[in-house]
Amino acid sequence: MDDAHDKGQRPNLRVVAGGASPASGQAAGDRAADEALLAAFLVGDDDAFGELVRRYERLVVSIVRRYTRTPEDARDLAQRTFLRAFVAARRTLGRDPQGAFPFRRWLVRVAVNLAKNHLRNELRFDRAGASLRALGPAEAPPVGADQLLRAERAARLRAEVLRLPRRQREVLTLRIDAELPFAEIAEVLGITENAAKVTFHHGSRRLREALGREETP
Repeated sequence: MDDAHDKGQRPNLRVVAGGASPASGQAAGDRAADEALLAAFLVGDDDAFGELVRRYERLVVSIVRRYTRTPEDARDLAQRTFLRAFVAARRTLGRDPQGAFPFRRWLVRVAVNLAKNHLRNELRFDRAGASLRALGPAEAPPVGADQLLRAERAARLRAEVLRLPRRQREVLTLRIDAELPFAEIAEVLGITENAAKVTFHHGSRRLREALGREETP
């Protein structure tokens, strides 16, 4: 979907930090609640729109923040993610009002794709050392040796995640940051659950090895 598609009917949306914790999976009741809220939103219920954002904003931000330089970039990507998901829901349910729209699954997929595109565009203009600079702490510089060491390790970890092969990076982000179960990760990425588990294992091992090499005198 192009950004131009987002401009037709654009709700008033502002994504902020916080929101409900990402669930480890989605029960049938949650899917039914999503469908009910979507149906209400499509007939003009702004409260339903806001509730859907509140349900999933932390999930979306947790996915995209790994790929962004600043919290503002992450919030912007989260906003675009919601807008695209709502546009897709409007189109899909407009064609078949009695149909179902997998809102959460679509939301996660859009978040991953937007985040990857954002990172690619950033690196295109700033390849030299972009990973370390882009993923450093967004807050004010910490004070004290312990805080500095923690911040440095966090920056190294984020940089190493971006150096992983694409699929390993996606699986680790969805598993660690978004706290999704492997079955849902597999569904979002179009792979088997076993492949998701194996990819996570290889990615985790590669991260440990990379960090271990950096910390060896």
